[in-house]
Amino acid sequence: MIGDSLRADLRRRGHAADWVQDAPAAVTAAAAQHFDLVVLDLGLPRGDGLDVVRQLRGRGFAEPILILTARDATAIKVACLDAGADDYLTKPFDPDELAARMRALVRRKGGQSAPLIEHRDLVLDPAAHRVTQAGVELSLSPREFAILQALLERPGQVLSRTQLEDRLYGWGEEVESNTVDVHLSGLRRKLAAGTIQNVRGVGWRMAP
Repeated sequence: MIGDSLRADLRRRGHAADWVQDAPAAVTAAAAQHFDLVVLDLGLPRGDGLDVVRQLRGRGFAEPILILTARDATAIKVACLDAGADDYLTKPFDPDELAARMRALVRRKGGQSAPLIEHRDLVLDPAAHRVTQAGVELSLSPREFAILQALLERPGQVLSRTQLEDRLYGWGEEVESNTVDVHLSGLRRKLAAGTIQNVRGVGWRMAP
């Protein structure tokens, strides 16, 4: 019940959220797919979350891992953090606090300490879900916001259609062939001309 509601909440906040429900599946998923962050329970079927942390780090998985569990003993917290977890949050939890911790971990992973993402005259606030350009607030749909955030997090880097689809959709969600084009078209109409550049046959990037 918690996993299902958490996935729904993350998607409502604009994240593409996938959910696996036992320890071996978690290890397999992390090896097969790129994730910006893992939220991991400890009491898992077919294994223990602490063992999952050790396996992931042993296999070179470098993305942030946030432990979300009912276990509150200091010893298990220390063991998880020493095994490679980046943060630890106990149940019951506030979804807003979890979302804030996730944003902080992803920022640090990307080498960014400031809560705002700034590029030229664009300022994106992930917490408030707010974007301004040249001081003017823009009204973006959740998926337009997600595409813009993905591009702003990697300024100058070209992101492919597949990479952008991964930011928009989780497993099991049907992706229409022209979805990215539709949202990019709407986004580019709202931004100043030339803000997002198309690299023909490769993808899109923020203008240098």
